[in-house]
Amino acid sequence: MAIRALPTREKPRRARAALSAGLTLALLSSLAAPASAQAQAQAQASGAPRPWHEGVSEERKRRAIELFAQARELHRQMMLGEARAKYEEALAAWEHPDLRFYLGRVLKTMGLPLLAHESLRLSMRWGPGSLEPEDYAEARALMQELVARELAVMELRCDEPGAAVLLDGKPWFVGPGVAERFLMPGEHVITVKKEEYTPLIATVVTYAGARASRVLSVDRIVTERPWAAWVPWSVIGAGAGLGVAGGVLRWQAGEHMDEAEQQFVASCGLRCGPGRSGEYSRSKTESHVAVGLFIAAGATLATGATLIYLNRPRSYRVDDQSGVKIEMSPGASDAEVGLSARLFF
Repeated sequence: MAIRALPTREKPRRARAALSAGLTLALLSSLAAPASAQAQAQAQASGAPRPWHEGVSEERKRRAIELFAQARELHRQMMLGEARAKYEEALAAWEHPDLRFYLGRVLKTMGLPLLAHESLRLSMRWGPGSLEPEDYAEARALMQELVARELAVMELRCDEPGAAVLLDGKPWFVGPGVAERFLMPGEHVITVKKEEYTPLIATVVTYAGARASRVLSVDRIVTERPWAAWVPWSVIGAGAGLGVAGGVLRWQAGEHMDEAEQQFVASCGLRCGPGRSGEYSRSKTESHVAVGLFIAAGATLATGATLIYLNRPRSYRVDDQSGVKIEMSPGASDAEVGLSARLFF
């Protein structure tokens, strides 16, 4: 009884195995040929292979098909991490739309919406003929679902030529231009940098199913001094000149004083009282003038040092604007529904 019953139990298993093998075979054959009959007819009419066949050797195709079969089996067993690795390995050998489509499915199931959206987008980049019609429709539906429920959209515009825009510390684009990106909801940091301009660092909070739009601007940094750079140094030079003149005059006063003493000793010796010769009076006058020059030199040097400190370069922003203008409006399309926020600086 038990022996006779075995074939009865095995029939459904064999049927399921045959069905699975048939489906896998069909999928594998779709890799080796254009995605649809219409695409195949177009390819034959134009005489050109489909884009994903160009430059790919038969050996790489065979390798990708083998890896695809392994990935499909792992996917069927819900071993998603292993299936993802096999799909990515197959894509490294052959960038095929079907591989991208199935990888997108796995990534979505694994809870990686951003990677899933990118993989699905790449599977559709050659147009409707890149996938079977039902797969193409499913890919579009999955992308719309991801955008509406799990992803946010950020649109940035920067009109400043040469300004580098970074998102979360990673380079995005260089202005002038407009860029749009899908990203995970949450807080993101935008940075705009340009030489001789004030860097802009701003935080934007995005929400699933919503679009955040922002116009970025940076202010030019201008460096100026109260006076020309040579003015304080000219005062310093004048003070140094006065000091040198005072020193020369003080030296001359000493020479004239020595001459007056020599004349006094030669003409009177020890018998004469103190005299007031011309050389003596001249030396006294020169000595007083030298002291005055030293005082003036010191004051001038102090003034020059103060001017150098006050003449330090000062930087400020041109067309500095205060405040932020925010515009909020609901947004909806066939791929996304949400709230649009536009911020102007």
